[in-house]
Amino acid sequence: MADNLVLGIDIGGSGIKGAPVDLTRGALAAERVRLDTPEGARPADVLETVALVVEQFSDVVPDGSVVGVTVPAVVQHGVVRSAANIDPSWIGTDADQLLTERLGREVHVVNDADAAGVAEVHYGAGKDVKGVVLLTTLGTGIGSALFVDGVLVPNTELGHLEIDGHDAETRAASSVKEREDLSWKDWAKRLQRYYETVEMLFSPDLIIVGGGVSKKADKFLPRLELRTPIVAAELKNEAGIVGAAWYAANAG
Repeated sequence: MADNLVLGIDIGGSGIKGAPVDLTRGALAAERVRLDTPEGARPADVLETVALVVEQFSDVVPDGSVVGVTVPAVVQHGVVRSAANIDPSWIGTDADQLLTERLGREVHVVNDADAAGVAEVHYGAGKDVKGVVLLTTLGTGIGSALFVDGVLVPNTELGHLEIDGHDAETRAASSVKEREDLSWKDWAKRLQRYYETVEMLFSPDLIIVGGGVSKKADKFLPRLELRTPIVAAELKNEAGIVGAAWYAANAG
């Protein structure tokens, strides 16, 4: 095994994905494995599924090596403080400890949007950008990751800003576009309101837009009128895995 390979696991509401990551290139070093997230996403069931994913790479990433894991939740020093698309019983659990004990490896857990941001800042659209960089993920909700000179400010949760009396993600997430059958033009108007608000609050030097809909960034980004450059994320669906691996390798 190369010294620069670290295993990254991305826990989502529907799937748990993992692969070894080449930290020199910021790319997957083997084809990723995906298993369905257990119904209810309770801690014990999720731990067993993560263990099955890890086992798939035992010949590539040996016992004792560090593992990075994302969760769709606020994470403070390895402890889960919220629960989005996972069972509420996660709240208050020391996920670092639970996973470390189950896998027999040192595990570091990070918020999923923060992991995607870490990947983009170190390997993607935000690489070498000085100042304030904001990544947002447009999906079921709106995730966010904020960086100052490449350093993460964790758990910003800017999808939950109250804008015009609404929780922002209930108006502007890509799931809302699909649910309300909005045109790109009409959805862009909601994105404009969201991004002009975060621009006012944080004066970022760059905004990066991730999530599955970023593949169609040409349909909506040109419609936005902001002072700040706004670009599509580059690592796409691999960002969570890559960011989790980088975070684990550099934790502490």
